[in-house]
Order: sequence, then C-alpha cells, then structure tokens
Amino acid sequence: MPTEILMPALSPTMEEGTLAKWLVKEGDTVSSGDLIAEIETDKATMEFEAVDEGVVGKILVAEGSEGVKVNTPIAVLLEDGESADDIQSSAANGTPAPAAEPAKDAAAAKSEAPKDDAPKAEAKAAPAAPQGADGSRIFASPLARRIAADKGLDLAQITGSGPKGRIVKADVIDAKPQAAAAPKAEAAGASPAAAAAAPAGPSADQVARMYEGRDYEEVKLDGMRKTIAARLTEAKQQVPHFYLRRDIQLDALLKFRGELNKQLEARGVKLSVNDFIIKACALALQSVPDANAVWAGDRVLKMKASDVAVAVAIEGGLFTPVLQDSDSKSLSALSAEMKDLAARARDRKLAPHEYQGGSFAISNLGMFGIENFDAVINPPHGAILAVGAGVKKPVVGKDGELAVATVMSVTLSVDHRVIDGALGAELLNAIKDNLENPMVMLA
Repeated sequence: MPTEILMPALSPTMEEGTLAKWLVKEGDTVSSGDLIAEIETDKATMEFEAVDEGVVGKILVAEGSEGVKVNTPIAVLLEDGESADDIQSSAANGTPAPAAEPAKDAAAAKSEAPKDDAPKAEAKAAPAAPQGADGSRIFASPLARRIAADKGLDLAQITGSGPKGRIVKADVIDAKPQAAAAPKAEAAGASPAAAAAAPAGPSADQVARMYEGRDYEEVKLDGMRKTIAARLTEAKQQVPHFYLRRDIQLDALLKFRGELNKQLEARGVKLSVNDFIIKACALALQSVPDANAVWAGDRVLKMKASDVAVAVAIEGGLFTPVLQDSDSKSLSALSAEMKDLAARARDRKLAPHEYQGGSFAISNLGMFGIENFDAVINPPHGAILAVGAGVKKPVVGKDGELAVATVMSVTLSVDHRVIDGALGAELLNAIKDNLENPMVMLA
C-alpha cells in the first residue's frame, strides 16, 4: 500500500519547518538512506533521508513551503505494482489516504464508509502515521489508526500482529485506552489553572492599530526568531531564576595569557579570555558536581562530564554550540573547537547534536563594552554565566592599600529547582578562584 513520507522532527524541539528543496521528483525510485529533500529548521538547513524504498508517487508539499508541521504528510511512496491511482485523496485535510484495508478488515471499514448518495469527500480520513518516543515510525493500518484515535489508544503501547509487526484492526479492537498524557504545563510542574491564567499580550492587529499613521517596517519572523521568542518566554515564565554576582580580578589571567600566547605563536594558537572562562566554568562544575545538573520535568539529571554551551551571536538570532567534555580538554583544544563551532554557527551549518545538550552556558557581552547584565537560562540548563567587560577600577588590596586592577563583573543566573542559593554561591566562587589563579587550571 502507498506509504506516507512525513515531515521529520530533525531536533527534539522542532515543531515545524520549511521544506526548502526537493531532491527527487514524482516517478523517481528511492531507497532507504537516499537524500530526498532539504529541510530548514529554526537553526539550520538539513538533508532528509528516505526511510522506506519505493517510487515517489506524489509530492504533497511544494518546495519553499513554510510552517510545515512535524508529522504532516509531504509525499507518498508507491510499492512495486502500485500506481498513482492507488492514492486516494482526502478532502478532510488535503492529504492522501492510504490504500484500502485487507479483506479481514472489510466489514469494519464498510461501517465507516460514506453512503452511496453522500459525497466521497465526507469519508473520514485516517490519522497521520504516528511516531514512537525515539522518533521512529509506528506502522499501523489506516483502519487501526482510526479505531485507535476514536478509542484514545496510544499505538506506541500496542504490539502489532500483522506483517513485520504492523498494527491491524484485531490489535486495537479490544485494547483498553491508556491514561491521557499530562499537559505540557503539568509536566513542567505547573497546574492547569495556572497555565490557563497566564496573561496573553495584545494581538498583532491590536499592536498595529496603536501605530496607525506612523511609518514603520514590518519584519517577518523567521523560524529562529519564533523559536527564540517562544523558548525565552517559556524560560522566564516557568524557570525560577535567581542571580548571584561577583567581581573577578583579571590581571593575573591577562599576564598568564600573554605569556602563553607568545609560546604558542609558532603553532598558530591564540588563546582568548573567553577560552579561559570556558575552562574555568568546566573545572568549577567538576569541583561542585551537584551544580552540574539539568532540570528534567519530574527529576534532576546530574551530569558526569562538563558540557559547556557558549552563546554565539549570528544575524537574526543566536546559537549556543556545546563544547563537550570541556573539563578534560586543553585550552588550545577548546580554543580551536570554539572557533570552528562559532564559524559554522554563523553559516548555520551546525548539526543539532552540536547545539543541543549541555548543563551550563556562558554569554559574554564584554567585547561590546557591556559591564554587567543578567542572562536568561536556556532550559534545561541549570545555570548561565553572564560575562561583562574587564574594566580598570580602584580596588582595596589585602594590605588595605588602594590599587588599580582590571575587574570583570559576572552574574550567574540559576534555576532554583536545580541549584539552591548556597550551592550556586559555591559554584560561582569556584569559577572566580579558577580565573584569578589561572595556572591552577593547567594542573
């Protein structure tokens, strides 16, 4: 029977994307693993591989289409012996209905079929092919999908008895409904009432009416900006932030960095202050392991390695590429990896695994002259360090004498569900100690 090709979820957070380009056309034969399309996510353009083999019978979504929801049918594959005539259009949603059921399902199918004097467009379409928790497709007949939808069944919990484990009518007809999935707000610890009570801002039309008669340019939001808006709004509404601030003296680090760069010049290596900050945070997470953690809805995950994300500004948004195992890498290795990730981030060439994950993030605006600021946590991270510029300031030395030092102000934004105040203070103190005693980081 014809097989629907669904819009893939190319990252755990992807809900929709742009079908940028088809790499095949109707009538082409494809095999599993063949590249068939280019999909633009909120972060990057990625190639999409075929999972099944067959002939492209019909392309349902034209290239260049924006806002295509994940799991929406985008094309139909035909198996050997099938033709385009086997694809039945569904007027309900404009997508094809798979081929008719085998004879053993005919009686049940008949009761759901439209009457002879009713338009065929009124036929009830089968729900889209579902996916398992790992993103793999769950194979089920159209009738089984309809029965499951009517009974509120989760097909991921049902074992199919058909060919190659395919779920058929007999598997779902006597199955009992599963408990309904908790709403997203409840999974995050919020009550339904609290979620419903969340205030909504003015609509786009209402805002536009406020500025009638004024000249302005309307900028259309791309996928990245929409995602940033949604995630940061969610973060500020659902993550209980608290903030810890310290001043860090950089003179010893700047002197040490200068000496190292002279010795590394022959190798073409030039360390930045940011490289030292990454290393200092990574080692601090190892010194305070309880703070190396992320929020996972109903539990906290304590990470073993220090995977540190670093915010990289690009045109129209930002990436947070993750440097895995930062605690065990040398400063020169971190520097080279950070330069590579930043360059590919600006070209939007990062793969999802390169900007997802991590337990801790760094946002450095010091190069723009910003002395201090508060950063928003990027869930599920437990904390983010906002780094300001190093500025010459008067300081009081240990002997009570006034001196001038290069001082960098930092603010640690902390998720109170993951890290309590004293633990956050211990982490920030460890970061400060590492930066003010940079040779310790090489021990």
